Amino acid sequence: MRWLARLIYFKIWGWKVTGNTNFSKDTIKKAVIIAVPHTSWHDFFIGILLRKVVNVKTNFIAKKELFRWPFGWYFRAVGGAAIDRTSGQNKVDAIAKLFADKKEFRLTLAPEGTRKKVENWRTGFYYIAKAAQVPIIMFTLDFQNKQNHISQPFYPTDDVDADFRFMKAFYKDVKGKKPEYS
Repeated sequence: MRWLARLIYFKIWGWKVTGNTNFSKDTIKKAVIIAVPHTSWHDFFIGILLRKVVNVKTNFIAKKELFRWPFGWYFRAVGGAAIDRTSGQNKVDAIAKLFADKKEFRLTLAPEGTRKKVENWRTGFYYIAKAAQVPIIMFTLDFQNKQNHISQPFYPTDDVDADFRFMKAFYKDVKGKKPEYS
């Protein structure tokens, strides 16, 4: 299936991947991967193709109810992990525990938390990375230049403001599918 993903991604859609394209070959078996800007449902398909193109297994989280019969097997097969979203749960700790329980786990999230324009990112991904003691890998969803640029692993420090300035600088001038939401 990798050849088909490469055909669609490179030849048919005309996209390219730049930056840390070898992160799947690194010793980084656990990471929080953030995709920005998340402005369209098309982002999902770009992400699915990108993970095949760079040959890296990535994961996502979803409410535990989605992992029941008849679709539970499918969501697990494509990298899904169930979380309990009932109130009163510490989701950061629960997700950090997923990292501890698995030999390989690269969780992909969109820090905006929506496809609409936001002024501030949600911070959960950052605190998950800190709690799990894993790096953050950033990649762009740059529809203007038809490219995904992948960062080197970034380990969060104790300076939240400086860390967010650093991460947001990585995405400077990147335009999503819907530029007005970027």
